Amino acid sequence: MIRRKLKEYADRQYQLPKGIIGRYFGEKMVLQHRPETLWTLDLLNVTAEDRVLELGCGAGYAIKQLLMLPNVEHVTGLDLSGSILHSAKIRNKRGMKEGRATFIQGDVGKIPLNDDMFTKIYSIHSVYFWDITFETITEIYRVLKTNGSVTITLCNGKNGETWSGVNSMLETELLPLMNEVGFKNVRLVKGPDSRHFQTVAVMGEK
Repeated sequence: MIRRKLKEYADRQYQLPKGIIGRYFGEKMVLQHRPETLWTLDLLNVTAEDRVLELGCGAGYAIKQLLMLPNVEHVTGLDLSGSILHSAKIRNKRGMKEGRATFIQGDVGKIPLNDDMFTKIYSIHSVYFWDITFETITEIYRVLKTNGSVTITLCNGKNGETWSGVNSMLETELLPLMNEVGFKNVRLVKGPDSRHFQTVAVMGEK
């Protein structure tokens, strides 16, 4: 019973980090997800004057890596958790001071940003917590510029075993909805194993 309650508490913190404990979980995720984070950033293939949005930016590690590249004009981080955004802002204090980083508290289902703002949008391990609907995918499409790209990274198995629930979500919800909304060249890309978890990315262009 105690073990189950602890797991439920940890799952809630992973989904929506709160308070000091939430900041601890944010830093834990930075360490756990470093291989797939760096792989995802390579997939973005950023070029001069790119404006980038991370959905579910967590503690801001990926954004700090992007800001180390001279050809990234601006990166915006969106997250539901005010606690985790506090950590992201501390980690990216220099980028914010230079006007190259912005952090916004909000939901991917109703992104509080204008149309056609970003050349690249990406997300790492946050899609599990989305309400994957036509409206949500339309929001991502809306804030992406024409010819821009989206990259959504997640795990779909461990130790050689695939997770039926996650793969069903990909095959019956996320991939079909992206095509329906209007994304082009929608595809699933196999990534590296990280802590025995199999990484994949859903990619598409506007």
